[in-house]
Amino acid sequence: MSLRRALQLGAPQLLRSSLVVSRNTRILARPCYNRKLHATTARRDSSFTNILADDNPPAVQVKSITNAGIRLQDGLMVPCACIFLEGEVLLWDVPKTLWTGWGTEHFEIFETVVPRPEILLLGTGKSIANVPVDLRTYLNKLGIQLDVMDTRNACSTYNILSEEGRRVAAALLPLTPHSWKKARAPRSKSPK
Repeated sequence: MSLRRALQLGAPQLLRSSLVVSRNTRILARPCYNRKLHATTARRDSSFTNILADDNPPAVQVKSITNAGIRLQDGLMVPCACIFLEGEVLLWDVPKTLWTGWGTEHFEIFETVVPRPEILLLGTGKSIANVPVDLRTYLNKLGIQLDVMDTRNACSTYNILSEEGRRVAAALLPLTPHSWKKARAPRSKSPK
């Protein structure tokens, strides 16, 4: 059977063919049938190593982001501003209005952590908002590169960089402002 004829008949098993030239220079195709592919569970081949992959996935991965908050891969919903740092999720107490009342005290956590992240992804909500110069200067003095983007892009960039094993942190504001109700500790009565 010729290759052209096999293709016309729609032979799906014909994966490759070896061509033979006969004496009268007619090209004939001799089909070589391979095994059909099947789905099996993947087995790791220890002879190959992916140097970018880790057996332990990053501790914090964002699955989705909605108006209700940021949903993590493990199912946890974070409804308010948060910081992803060193594989942990920290709730972040920030003013409701963007950049009004903000100061370096809102980023002091990055002074204490060792090693400091190379990159801080700042998600500013639904749209990008420029960071005040004093905050950008403060983080640059700490040796942290600040990348400002909307929160959706900050989440996806965080997932990629953390999977690569980079020292990355994310400070994320929700798409719609939410804040925690602050509970006050009950006053203890002094003994008489």
